[in-house]
Amino acid sequence: MAHTPLRIVSYNVRYFGHALRGLASTLGPKRRVAAALATLDPLPDIVCLQEVETQSFRSNVAHRRARPDETQLEAFMGRMEETFAHLRRPMPYEAFYFRAHHYKLGEFSLYTTGLAILVNTQRLAVDTHNVDSPHQITHHHVRALRERKQSRICAHMRLLSREDGLPFHIFNTHLSLPTPFSRAFWATREKMGNGINQLHEARALAQMVKARANGEPFLVCGDFNSPPSSPVFHYLCDEACFIDAQAAVGQIDPRQPRGFPTAGFMHMRMHLDHIFSGSGVRWLDADETSPFGDVRSRFHGLSDHMPLIARFQLEPPAAHAEPAAPAGA
Repeated sequence: MAHTPLRIVSYNVRYFGHALRGLASTLGPKRRVAAALATLDPLPDIVCLQEVETQSFRSNVAHRRARPDETQLEAFMGRMEETFAHLRRPMPYEAFYFRAHHYKLGEFSLYTTGLAILVNTQRLAVDTHNVDSPHQITHHHVRALRERKQSRICAHMRLLSREDGLPFHIFNTHLSLPTPFSRAFWATREKMGNGINQLHEARALAQMVKARANGEPFLVCGDFNSPPSSPVFHYLCDEACFIDAQAAVGQIDPRQPRGFPTAGFMHMRMHLDHIFSGSGVRWLDADETSPFGDVRSRFHGLSDHMPLIARFQLEPPAAHAEPAAPAGA
């Protein structure tokens, strides 16, 4: 029996503040990101977002909230509702927010960090999630700076296909930048993906994924701040045995760190974002995934990252089960 493909989007939205160079969130980018996602065909079944705020000065200074306690994700989902109403289509997404860190000056909330996952509940059912306690993966290379460093987390959900009941897991994360407080940082020209702290976080991530998935199919996506061919990428693919979606469908050469930039800063172009999977997932295509700077993309100019968009099929359990041990072994 052929199972209907599913579609996933992974996107660092830069707090919906790219129009003001990340200094503040505005209403326009939320509307434009919502419109870009809602007009994808087919619609994504899962949307994983990185760099989503809770509430802070940065998220509110240029955006008037509908109510005092409205979060940035709630404001964005309001724009999603508007977009689907304009398209005269039912809005299928339920949103989940995973809080990572809160920066305060006294009682003043300066800015916050977090992750979000949107689930198309017409196609998928949510079984479990770790919204209340996202898994911590931060590696503190300098203990004295522990409270000043951004917390890095992994959001996790176990989902069930409404078509056939097949379970699978979604993990969404955002790894740290490489620490400069290491001799290795200054010993190599290539910094991203070479940080000792990034390798520690990648190991913590892989251990958590394997433990939570417990042999079931899984997908891991996010901003890894690490290009293909970097030590972090090699660890995840070669040692943790993750499968890179873009490499699986022939969109990238994993030996080329700059062949397909997913993010940009000034004149720099970097491949920092990835979607990985384990056994039980077959990648079909990465249609509408465009490199950073592609003016033809509906996502051009909406963030300093471009989204990764990919379709996959879940394989029945028998197709990816571990081989049975020989009788008498």
